[in-house]
Amino acid sequence: MPSGRCCTRGRVTATSAKMSVVEKLSPFDQDSGELNVIIETPRGCRNKYSYDEKRGVFKLSGVLPAGAVFPFDFGFVPRTVGDDGDPLDVLVLMDEPVFSGCFVAARLLGVIEARQTEDGKTERNDRLIAVSAKAPTHRDVKTLTDLNATLLDEIEHFFVSYNAQKGKKFKPIGRFGPKRAKRLVHRGERKRKRN
Repeated sequence: MPSGRCCTRGRVTATSAKMSVVEKLSPFDQDSGELNVIIETPRGCRNKYSYDEKRGVFKLSGVLPAGAVFPFDFGFVPRTVGDDGDPLDVLVLMDEPVFSGCFVAARLLGVIEARQTEDGKTERNDRLIAVSAKAPTHRDVKTLTDLNATLLDEIEHFFVSYNAQKGKKFKPIGRFGPKRAKRLVHRGERKRKRN
């Protein structure tokens, strides 16, 4: 993907004014059971965007080094909190990238569980993996084991190198299916309610 293409798709300012609904979304759709995801950073983008919950807008939170881009759309599950204090992270596989702030209904495939170390402090920082419920090329993908093992290795490598660039150590400790991933989402939802 050419550099900057994500910026033409990323209607950050147009979307941010409407984002008060983010706080109203539940992690799962009550009717379909699909995972609700808000995309922060589109696939192929060097810019890292993050949702500023306090201000209700998306902000530029970093830039990847030249040659590095997000391999798939990256976002979060609303109304959840992970062990790092942020909403649960999710990487969404789909046919085309979407823009920052886009709501995506997704099917949870599993989780890459990981430990992240920064300044001597280690905490869990798992990465949920999902596919867009609307992506025809991923229609038959139901679990992480349906994905090519090389693709999963590349995804893990991306998170290792991305965090290393920020002075953090990201160590994958296991890959698990949708049931375990769903339990993590429910745990993150309960943790958010307690905060």
